Amino acid sequence: MSTISNLFFLLLIFLSISFSNGTQLIIVNNCKESIWPGILGGAGHPSPEDGGFHLNSGEETVLKLPDNWSGRVWGRQGCCFDESDKGSCETGDCAGLLQCKGMGGMPPATVVEMTFGTDKNPLHYYDVSLVDGFNLPVSMVPVGGGIGCGVAACVSDLNVCCPSMLEVKRGGRVVGCKSACLALKSAKYCCTGEYSTPKRCKPTLFAHLFKAICPKAYSFAYDDSSSLNTCRASHYLITFCPPTR
Repeated sequence: MSTISNLFFLLLIFLSISFSNGTQLIIVNNCKESIWPGILGGAGHPSPEDGGFHLNSGEETVLKLPDNWSGRVWGRQGCCFDESDKGSCETGDCAGLLQCKGMGGMPPATVVEMTFGTDKNPLHYYDVSLVDGFNLPVSMVPVGGGIGCGVAACVSDLNVCCPSMLEVKRGGRVVGCKSACLALKSAKYCCTGEYSTPKRCKPTLFAHLFKAICPKAYSFAYDDSSSLNTCRASHYLITFCPPTR
């Protein structure tokens, strides 16, 4: 096959992917060790891969999601599963299962949240949230999509500077950083009860710390203005342990 024919063939593949229905997530493990991504569809939406899978260091996978899909993705680390796919993870565990099957991850876990649009409402909304705490650096970047498409990310390792009262340790090392809500169980920190409105729920000292280190991530429940991104792309790249430069 000639070079021109090869290029034309690749162009056809690109166009068929770019303009097909749905959205593709490219999930990459850039960490030095294995991770076990978890994925949970929102109410009424499926969870691809039955909700969880394994990625060796340097591996990636592609998930195709339908229009109007919403859900969340998080990374699990330090997992060990037996032949029946049962076991546990140091962080992000989902009921001791390899495939989370509709279960969310146990905090603390860095969460990537997204809601994809339709032809009638074409915008996609996405963010990286530290509301459930932190375990792994992660970013979500649109591939294409045009001007105004933002990057959602927490690329720094918050475990290194986690306040001692928020630390989660395994074997003497910090593997996660709790949210203030999880650690203190107070309405003020959880934005519940009398603090359940944007007017009453304000960023705390811990939220300010998280925001200073990860300015492109949600630091508390009502951190929309600087953390929620909108775009309209056919592909999004989710990278665990993304490059810091």
